[in-house]
Amino acid sequence: MLSLTGGSTPSIAAKCTIQRGFRVRSVAGFPSFLPKEVEKIKDPFARKLAARIERLPVSFGENCVMSSCVKPLVQSNTSPVVLLHGFDSSCLEWRYTYPLLEEAGLETWAVDILGWGFSDLERLPSCNVASKRDHFFQLWESYIKKPMILVGPSLGAAVAIDFAVSHPEAVERLVLIDASVYTEGTGDLASMPKMLAYAGVSLLKSLPLRFYVNFLCFSGISLSTNLDWANVGRLHCLFPWWEDATVDFMMSGGYNVSAQIEQVKQKTLIIWGEDDQIISSKLGVVVLLFFL
Repeated sequence: MLSLTGGSTPSIAAKCTIQRGFRVRSVAGFPSFLPKEVEKIKDPFARKLAARIERLPVSFGENCVMSSCVKPLVQSNTSPVVLLHGFDSSCLEWRYTYPLLEEAGLETWAVDILGWGFSDLERLPSCNVASKRDHFFQLWESYIKKPMILVGPSLGAAVAIDFAVSHPEAVERLVLIDASVYTEGTGDLASMPKMLAYAGVSLLKSLPLRFYVNFLCFSGISLSTNLDWANVGRLHCLFPWWEDATVDFMMSGGYNVSAQIEQVKQKTLIIWGEDDQIISSKLGVVVLLFFL
């Protein structure tokens, strides 16, 4: 297990400074910090987006993290679109949508939430809700710098609501997709013995579970495509710090934003899949009522 660190050291700050602006790539054209298994992925959209992932130095509190994201090729004067991902996922979740938004001329960012994705967490900070929020704010303040259209799918919708309420100056509008915003945090998982928590997290990254989730999410895809997408979805789980970061989030209690929904002041677009097999579309009606 990796240890949680509450303070910074000169080496952490130096590491952020030294790595700034460097984009070392493997022979296959992927960033060298990605797990080598990325080279086995066949999905051309995943491969193209993975090749564009960068790590930017982000300071928050006394910590400094080389934070992963996909930056826009050109920053414009219009409101940027910033894409969050769902629970235990990464910016690769947007591999099909991202190029369409760019083709439409939108300044688009795909950001990895602290604790997930491809950021360097070798010196692991806390990955609770407050840390995720603070880290994202520092990334926004350092690089995005303009009120944004913040897009959150599934648990990413809870991240977006929490952030919009805490930092309204940073968010112009919200887009919530199949929003997981009525779960009361991680529930009983927060109080389970750590040994059981690590066992559960180990199952979370297993190929059979990822394969089954794809079966619930998508219809009409071949066995080989399902397997490839499962490998895309678990790529970030192959970092040595992933289990510690995920357990830390689970034990912290997770997101509970139901009371914050009515505090959202931004114009909000709600999108829901009628046949969603994971989060019932009936909850979409409940969320909608709060915004009417």
